[in-house]
Amino acid sequence: MNNFSSHDGVSIYALGGLGEVGKNTYCLETEQSIVLIDAGVKFPEANLPGVDYVIPDYTHLKLNKHKIKALIITHGHEDHIGGIPFLIQMVHIPTVYAPKLAAELIRHKLDMMRVREPINIVEYNANSHLKINGDEFKINFFRVTHSIPDAYGIVIDTKEGRIATTGDFKVDLTPVGEQMELNKIAHFGEQGVDLLLSDSTNAEIEGYTPSEKNVFQSLNDVFRKAPGRIIVSTFSSNISRIQQVAIAAYRHHRKIAIVGRSMEFAIQVSRKYGYIKIPDDAIINSENVNNFKTHEICIICTGSQGEVNAALSKIAAGEHKSIHVVPGDTIVFSSSPIPGNGEAIDRLINTLSKRGANVLTNGMFSLHSSGHPSRQELRLMLKLFQPKYFMPDHGEYRMLKLHAMIAESLGIPKENIFINDNGNSLVLRNHIVTRGKNVPVDDIYLDGYNINGISSNIIRERKMLKEEGLIAITATIDNRDHKLLKRPRVYYKGFVINNEDKFRTVVENAVYDELIHSLRLSNEEIKAKMLSTALNAIRQVTERNPLIVPILLTSN
Repeated sequence: MNNFSSHDGVSIYALGGLGEVGKNTYCLETEQSIVLIDAGVKFPEANLPGVDYVIPDYTHLKLNKHKIKALIITHGHEDHIGGIPFLIQMVHIPTVYAPKLAAELIRHKLDMMRVREPINIVEYNANSHLKINGDEFKINFFRVTHSIPDAYGIVIDTKEGRIATTGDFKVDLTPVGEQMELNKIAHFGEQGVDLLLSDSTNAEIEGYTPSEKNVFQSLNDVFRKAPGRIIVSTFSSNISRIQQVAIAAYRHHRKIAIVGRSMEFAIQVSRKYGYIKIPDDAIINSENVNNFKTHEICIICTGSQGEVNAALSKIAAGEHKSIHVVPGDTIVFSSSPIPGNGEAIDRLINTLSKRGANVLTNGMFSLHSSGHPSRQELRLMLKLFQPKYFMPDHGEYRMLKLHAMIAESLGIPKENIFINDNGNSLVLRNHIVTRGKNVPVDDIYLDGYNINGISSNIIRERKMLKEEGLIAITATIDNRDHKLLKRPRVYYKGFVINNEDKFRTVVENAVYDELIHSLRLSNEEIKAKMLSTALNAIRQVTERNPLIVPILLTSN
């Protein structure tokens, strides 16, 4: 089933990544082919209880699975590769093209999640040239600077015109790793770009995003002044930051202990490829931390977002097998909070502080630098590419809108700028971009690794349990004689009632009065009557709206 007809040119749309920061999944579709760019997840905010991941709805891809030719990965962050284990269990991806670091992280992720579907991963670099489905898509790459090495933008040539996407980037002129290929970007721009998609995450911030090298000065000050152990928590995928921490630790003669499975693997792979340079004798096992003096130790761990099961939370709770917080420890949060994680981070900081640690955050010192471009970098990218048409991507709506305003201020006609939602398509035909048909999209909530997802009804019920509590109504009936054997009874959890006797009387009597007139209905219809009657009765007594569970016991 195809949403696009043969004369529709190349359709460009997002299944995730627009109007949000996360689950980046962009698609190019023709009559014959679909090429995906990235397949990410979004981590749930606090208002999604029991949800581990949010992924795009892949229904459109499943309906058109015969057309899928390739998935191209820009870099190895979770919001760009985290959806791959779920995607490949739903549709066949003939080839995944990825930079070598991202490729290794994908293989590890599939192994950890025990995904056994075969997957062909082909590594690319800045000099790679790909052809997909004959000459339908000709792909070139340009290196960008980001908070992880091996990050790339992509240029796609089709018979209808040229499309470019920056991927995640920042213009860092003093990067920790390799330089951004600004000359290559300018060359593509001189040749002509019809449509540009560009990262909008920091569109609210004027100026330039500080260089990663700037963070080193603050880290160096922390290492110089800290009297005891230093525990640095950051994302395991922030390879550039981990390298900075390692350099500071080595210069200050501290041994490095690595804690957290994802951190251990990320550092292992990054050392293998030379992105992190730590001498073997500088690394110790976490079980040997207590064999050294406190001023000789640096611990690098996961958990900067307050995740309950991450290493830092276990250390704070005294649940880690070999590392516990002691007075005099300096704990560095070297990351910015993901929206929705603020409360969890605050709780973790308070716990660490109560245990005598000196906690340092980015708000107190320059301990973190974003991997995304501020407004001057956005202007520079637009100037270098000189696109005829522009679609801001990777950002919440206000970020996309501000990025669009920047593009207009640089001379791109307003009618050539498209602020899209997930599912909105653009069509490139003969070097002209117009709006196309919409693709069905939705959020799929995952509990663990179950690819079936959680329905919106279950999410709503979990929110009701969290906010309003639970009330169960029980009744026992004789199905054969259509008699009520036991009067309804009310049980509740997490629900505060001022006058319990009045509450029970009103609800139980209301359900009883309804039941004696409904006993000849089916069991499901009786339960529905119990539910609606109890809900109305509860609203008479209280303004609360709890989750109500009718329980019907039957005797034959």
